[in-house]
Amino acid sequence: MRDDMIAATLNELNGSSAEIEASAVISTDGLVISSLLPQTMDEDRVGAMAAAMLSLGERTAQELERGELEQVLIKGNKGYVLMTHAGPNTVVSVVAKASAKLGLIFLDIKRAAEAIEKLI
Repeated sequence: MRDDMIAATLNELNGSSAEIEASAVISTDGLVISSLLPQTMDEDRVGAMAAAMLSLGERTAQELERGELEQVLIKGNKGYVLMTHAGPNTVVSVVAKASAKLGLIFLDIKRAAEAIEKLI
């Protein structure tokens, strides 16, 4: 039941913008809880990379006195990877196209993260 509700939230998130190519709910230790990934993306690898980026982001925010980490944004020439916390031990990760309007994507991710935090 809970897993179905998380999957439905990811479906809604992916459907909110044609610019979102993939999304996942990942524990901070790298376990993929739920995902909507294309065949070309390995779920275990996505989880491991998310855990590594979160760890680095948290340490960077702490060392540079930026407070508690809220989001990680990675921009490549082909698009974005965005991660935001959904509770203390879970993140929502999104892969978006380069043409994505980040303001709208951030808003959609925030809404999804709040919904997922209530489910976890």
